[in-house]
Amino acid sequence: MQKLRATTKTGSHSYEITVGRGTLRRLGEFLRKTLGERAQRIAVISNRKVFSLHGAGIAGNLKAHNLISSPWLMPDGERFKSLQTVAKAVDFLATTEIERTDAVLGLGGGVVGDLAGFAAAIYLRGIPLFQVPTTLLAQIDASIGGKTGVNLPQGKNLVGAFHQPAAVIIDLETLRTLTPRELTAGWCETVKQAAVANRDLFDQTTKFLRRLSSNEASMLSPELEKLIASHCRFKAAIVSRDERESTDRMDHRSRRILNFGHTIGHAMEAVTRYRRFRHGEAVGYGVLVAGELSKNIGLLAPTELELLREAIHLCGQLPKAEDLDETKIIELVKRDKKTVGGRVQWVLLERLGRARIVDGKEITRQLLRTSLRAALR
Repeated sequence: MQKLRATTKTGSHSYEITVGRGTLRRLGEFLRKTLGERAQRIAVISNRKVFSLHGAGIAGNLKAHNLISSPWLMPDGERFKSLQTVAKAVDFLATTEIERTDAVLGLGGGVVGDLAGFAAAIYLRGIPLFQVPTTLLAQIDASIGGKTGVNLPQGKNLVGAFHQPAAVIIDLETLRTLTPRELTAGWCETVKQAAVANRDLFDQTTKFLRRLSSNEASMLSPELEKLIASHCRFKAAIVSRDERESTDRMDHRSRRILNFGHTIGHAMEAVTRYRRFRHGEAVGYGVLVAGELSKNIGLLAPTELELLREAIHLCGQLPKAEDLDETKIIELVKRDKKTVGGRVQWVLLERLGRARIVDGKEITRQLLRTSLRAALR
């Protein structure tokens, strides 16, 4: 088993991100080492599908290290990332008598990780959290950085807390269980992250996607381990410098740059009531719209936009979007949680690998509509 490590240091504490194959088989060892000897129970928050694949093995492994696992399974899907669901999760923690020396383990994708993290943040004013992401999207992004939360009818992730995990344990073998659509969603998120990180990471990501699409690489290749570790290191570095996403920062290394593609992506999810798109798929469209906007206001060269389009195309086929009501999407954009002073703060591109935060006053309604039409066709 090859393991690559990155350490995230924040104002709260530091924690390890472990990337490798077969790490689930050492989960009990990781948890016991981190929690110490007083821990007795681990509340495993997951969903039925993921738990059926990995739950029994995890329970046995934890038991071997004198840790009792108590599973709670939430319904699958973004629309269940709600206050109602988190209330049930917290009730489970109380009923199971989870103590402050125990922990919550989020086993699944981004939805599970966000909800498990929020439950851990508010129960007993905060208990240890372990993120065990099983999707590509969660492994390179959602599990790292301490953002937790749930949705409201008015928008996505409007209620939440920053609660850094005690550790992030990534087992690449879990990717073998994903459907092609889940992988597409994850790859869209890798393109989003690489586009704002640096040109080297963008080139590394697109090179792997080209090789994957031509069957020259596989999801079992060592190159994938290196790629995911590179993404984790980038995300950890951003979070270390700007843990709570300061609204005062406008530089290209603000944590806010990670919202690239999310302004439109969140609106598309909301306008379809979280039933048409995986999160990463909506972000894929959001990246295309942001790329169009970047070009249309004179920031991004047309040749760079073509490379961005190619990268999203390499991720896989996205659900149709040309039938969506542009006016409704634009109205939902106004409610984006990243609004400051009544205006949306857009994350756009100066070039591939360098983001710029642009005040919403520079994006007219007509410009946004034109960019939407070009990207959603």
